[in-house]
Amino acid sequence: MNLDLLIWHLQLSEGYKNKPYLCPAKKLTIGYGRNLQDNGISKDEADLMLKNDVLNVKLELEDRLSFFGDLDDVRQNVLVEMGYNMGVPNLLKFKKTLQFIKEQDYESASEEMLNSKWHRDFIEYAPNTHISALRSSRLSKILREGAY
Repeated sequence: MNLDLLIWHLQLSEGYKNKPYLCPAKKLTIGYGRNLQDNGISKDEADLMLKNDVLNVKLELEDRLSFFGDLDDVRQNVLVEMGYNMGVPNLLKFKKTLQFIKEQDYESASEEMLNSKWHRDFIEYAPNTHISALRSSRLSKILREGAY
């Protein structure tokens, strides 16, 4: 079998869609006809998508926050995780938190994180049922202490 030729032909026949859609068989599909409903994705595929998404968030934060590159890795990671979780546009609404981080006042920034709707939503919608319920508290502590 000529795999390269087969792949080329499948790409030509299926066409590429970067957003999920319903195929003629009414199955949720993405990419070059990948049936998500029946096949899902592998852990390797999920890991690759996560890595790509994280790198995209990091690049966006580097572009949007002038002080991002001045932060240590741990605090950069906190902001990237928050941006990944809620989207960078929503993270940028954390004006006080970001200003405190810029000023390296991590205690105040941490308190602002815990005073946010984001934190309250985690507590209200997933109280201690999953690691996500503790995410905002955990990230606040990591930001304050500068260590995992």
